[in-house]
Amino acid sequence: MTALAFVGLGVMGFPMAGHLAGAGHAVRVFNRDAAKADRWAGAHAGTVAASAADAARGASAVFLCLGNDDSVRSVVLGESGVLAAMSPGAVLVDHTTASAALARELAAACAARGVGWLDAPVSGGQAGAENGKLTIMCGGAAADFAAVEPFLASYARCARLLGPAGAGQLAKMVNQICIAGLVQGLAEGLHFARAAGLDALAVIDVIRQGAAQSWQMENRHASMLEGRYDFGFAVDWMRKDLGIVQDEASRNGSSLPVVALVDQFYAEVQAMGGGRWDTSSLLARLERHHDGGNDAP
Repeated sequence: MTALAFVGLGVMGFPMAGHLAGAGHAVRVFNRDAAKADRWAGAHAGTVAASAADAARGASAVFLCLGNDDSVRSVVLGESGVLAAMSPGAVLVDHTTASAALARELAAACAARGVGWLDAPVSGGQAGAENGKLTIMCGGAAADFAAVEPFLASYARCARLLGPAGAGQLAKMVNQICIAGLVQGLAEGLHFARAAGLDALAVIDVIRQGAAQSWQMENRHASMLEGRYDFGFAVDWMRKDLGIVQDEASRNGSSLPVVALVDQFYAEVQAMGGGRWDTSSLLARLERHHDGGNDAP
């Protein structure tokens, strides 16, 4: 039984921490909303800490799953942060989708205290977290990755070290770039099929067996055609991620015209009241324009 800490029990962190507890580790959790931490403790064999630092104290590894750069920095740094409470030789693993610059900053702060670091953003959504089938893109030192890889295996089907600190976040940016284009393409395809008078479900059933197949097509086409978006990865979160992508692109000189365009489309979905809708709601935007500006269902 290994002492572990998990900070951040949102839709992803809650089941991820649960898998660690289910694997037999002694897991201490902290969440800003104490009621959510209590619900977690009621569902899993673990304990609730009074603060993030208390959760981290004495843990072999500390896992974070938070909202953005600012929230990670506020939890990690300072006299009451998790880093100050961690023992030399422990490893801090950040599953938050954040900037590569933050990853490098915190890797340096960890090194100064003899603590290991991994930026380890995830892909696979809530279903992947609940089913223990996430994909994890990691940046950091090989020794730190090796130390926590057995823990990651409790909720990942694939976890790979892709380079030094920051590489995990950069890889997650590639993931979001690809998803943005795929979802917009799927939305346009479904919109076109309906406008052309085709049975969109039948069309998808055919083309999903060919080169057009994708995870988005397999998992989102039916709910998109039903106009159902009250689940999944929120538009607000995707816009946050695409903002990180575009900031990094400005630094490295890459050209991302599709990302910029799709980000504008998601801003329109937010204006429609769909900030918490699943990212597949790009179809709702197209149908609203087609219907002359009426609100999507």
